[in-house]
Amino acid sequence: MKQSLGTILTAMVTPFKSDLKLDVEALERLADKLLDNGSDGLVVAGTTGECPTLTDDEKVAMFKAVVGAAGGRGAVIANTGSNDTRHSVELTRKAEHAGVDAVLVVAPYYNKPPQRGLVAHFRAVAAATSLPLVIYNIPSRCVVNLSPETLAELGAIENVVAVKQANPDLNESRRLQQLCDLGLYAGSDDMLLDVAKLGGWGGICVASHLAGRQMASQVKAVRTGDLAAAEDLDAQLLAPLYAALSITVNPIPVKCALGLVGQPVGGLRLPLVDASADERAALADELRRLGLLS
Repeated sequence: MKQSLGTILTAMVTPFKSDLKLDVEALERLADKLLDNGSDGLVVAGTTGECPTLTDDEKVAMFKAVVGAAGGRGAVIANTGSNDTRHSVELTRKAEHAGVDAVLVVAPYYNKPPQRGLVAHFRAVAAATSLPLVIYNIPSRCVVNLSPETLAELGAIENVVAVKQANPDLNESRRLQQLCDLGLYAGSDDMLLDVAKLGGWGGICVASHLAGRQMASQVKAVRTGDLAAAEDLDAQLLAPLYAALSITVNPIPVKCALGLVGQPVGGLRLPLVDASADERAALADELRRLGLLS
């Protein structure tokens, strides 16, 4: 049986200083706050963390900082995936040396490998570490989709423990559960309720920066059979919040929202840009309506 890494794993933003250099102290404060507010674990230097514009040295510094800030209170999961298998292997080894609890490895993007190339990629990364490995399947960004059959093949590898499934086709997730015991995490916030109903492990989430306790409560309600409470929470708070945080591409809205609620995390590195005045105003209105902004 694969071992869960927790229910709500927050894909952390990366705080920057005014000159867009890494703000390690702010990263440590954010990690501490998230673990005190509904997160069971933290994903560091992922998509929400602006991984394409971080150097490997910055990523390793972040891994070490969050491990120290977490102090064993929750799992620290390092994003070490790329579209270069050799690079992914090297960064995975560095992450393990930094003391993280697991790694997240995305499907190779842009070069569009066939399924057997995807299998070979993940096998190579898994063989390079003793850490648990979570596969990240996100066809909307990577173009390629890991089929349930391919995921099941990879799930036979001892340290491949779960998939962050951002393919919204729930039939594929159901098929995967029929084929193997690979853990299932919602890869998009709006999939969390459905994945919980499927008996999944939880979600690797963005909105948990703002509503971690409520998202954890929703999954708990599903697990205890209180579907009405889970669905009411979705309708009244979570689904509208997810929609607000989709006003433009992630992580622009969540960084803006954190600033609005008094947790500034700095700007974004190009080619990402700060939220526009209209986007900021719309986010503020929705956060205020949802009771998340006074």
